[in-house]
Amino acid sequence: MRHGNKINHLGKKTAHRSAMLSNMASSLIEHKRINCTLAKARELRKFVEPIITKGKEDTTTNRRTVFSHLQNKESVKELFSEISQKVGDRPGGYTRIIKLGHRSGDAAEMAMIELVDFNETYNPKEVAKAGKTRRGRAKKVETAAPVAEAKVEETPEAPAVEEATEEPTAE
Repeated sequence: MRHGNKINHLGKKTAHRSAMLSNMASSLIEHKRINCTLAKARELRKFVEPIITKGKEDTTTNRRTVFSHLQNKESVKELFSEISQKVGDRPGGYTRIIKLGHRSGDAAEMAMIELVDFNETYNPKEVAKAGKTRRGRAKKVETAAPVAEAKVEETPEAPAVEEATEEPTAE
């Protein structure tokens, strides 16, 4: 029975699994997105999110800890320089898993795992801007007020024109 065993072994021994996750994490950090099976993507998320959290604070201890997991100097540099700046204010949830369908060879579920802040096509900040441009009822009242002021300006001119036209007819 599997009571209390939360880790997915992915059909590999411990050393092979840790090496594979380390390589996948460094590839994800360097390329910002990778394609793999859904099971590997879910395990990679558990592996890489604490590493990205460590990367938010640039200390020697954190660099050594991250290097012990990744074993790749370029990935560590990338994490502490570029990625830490983008995810600095995010409290978690650095990755997104998108299902891609089934692989044609063995029908395995494929997925794309990507870093959320580095996706150019879907930018949550643009969605937030779109939410701000909606007008509520209070704003409709404000837009109606300047229109009423414009009408007030037109009404004094209109009677003056009518009075001018009435005077010549009265004579």
